[in-house]
This record gives sequence, C-alpha cells and structure tokens, in this order.
Amino acid sequence: MPDDVATRISRRGVLGGTAATAVTGAVTGAVPAQAVPAPAAPTPVMPVRFKVNGERRELTLDPRTTLLDALREHLHLTGSKKGCDHGQCGACTVMVNGVRINSCLSLAVMHDGDEITTIEGLGTPDRLHPMQAAFVAHDGYQCGYCTPGQICSAVAVLDEIKRGVPSHVQADLTAKPRATADEMRERMSGNICRCGAYSNIADAMRDVAGADA
Repeated sequence: MPDDVATRISRRGVLGGTAATAVTGAVTGAVPAQAVPAPAAPTPVMPVRFKVNGERRELTLDPRTTLLDALREHLHLTGSKKGCDHGQCGACTVMVNGVRINSCLSLAVMHDGDEITTIEGLGTPDRLHPMQAAFVAHDGYQCGYCTPGQICSAVAVLDEIKRGVPSHVQADLTAKPRATADEMRERMSGNICRCGAYSNIADAMRDVAGADA
C-alpha cells in the first residue's frame, strides 16, 4: 500500500475513533473524572457579640471580615466609609470602648464583647452631637465622604486631651496635652480630607473644646 494511502487511512481511523468516543460519551452521559469539580469546603464562621451604638448585636461572620465590613454590610451602618481600605485615610474611624480606631484594619471577631460607637451613634438629625453641630456651623466638610471619620476622630481627640493622653510626638510624655490648634491638628493628622477643609475642621474642634488657641 502506498505511503500516502496508509497516511489517509491512519488519519481517518483516528478521526473516526475520536468521533465514536464523543458520541458514546454523549449517549451514556459519561463525563471524564477530571472534569468533576471537587466539593467546596464550607466557609468557616464564628459568632461575635458586641454592643453597637448602645444596642447589643450578634453576628455569625467569616473570621476574615473586617469590623468596617461587619458594620456596613451586615449591620447596614453605612455612615463609616471605606476610603483606602488600608488604614491610611481615616474615613472608617469609629470608637471602640472610647478609643478611636481604623475599622478597616481590625477584624470584627477581635471585638467580641466590645462597645462600638459609629457616627450614627453620636447624634441624630434633630439632636446633633456638639461636634456634629460645630462641623455644620463652621462648614467642616465639602463632599462629606470623610466627615463621619473626621467627626468620630475629633470627638475622640478631645477626650484624649481631656484625659491627658499624650500624643505620640510629645517630647515630654509627662506633660498634659493642651487643646491648642497645633495639638489638635497633629492628633487629627491621620484623617485625610481631600477637599482640604482642614482649617474649618480645626475651627469646629476649637469651638467644642472651648480652647483659646
């Protein structure tokens, strides 16, 4: 048999065999073993209980859930904003047991039993917190995206100063911090306002602090 004829028969046989295999698989419903996906492992979850704005809340969360996502996505408290999600802008600032933190950097399960205050817990439209009222009076915002974090941080800053908590840049750590413009600006430096309302924010804080600065 000539070589070219043998080649054609060989190709015909291969093609025919492949087609037959495909037809047989379609008729019998057979699926290659490697095409069957392995069952996905269930996502581990953990219970977490904390008090948010004075109300006890219980959640069952993926342990990787940040406090910010727990507040926004699970409790629907969307006042706290997700800005950078890397702890660099301060838009997500909330208070935990009276101490301000970047909620995007903290896991929700780390705060079991804690007391959390968000912007929604500071005041209401008809009964503003003094810091909220001061921000309105001094135009301490423009686009407003960073404002919830700014206000939560500002409230915590004045409490830090009142309690005598030194800032990280103070040379004399035994000296009681003063509610001066420079001190408040330094303590607020982790909260970024891309609109540039810093002077108005400082005026609002000084108004609430009653500082002669």
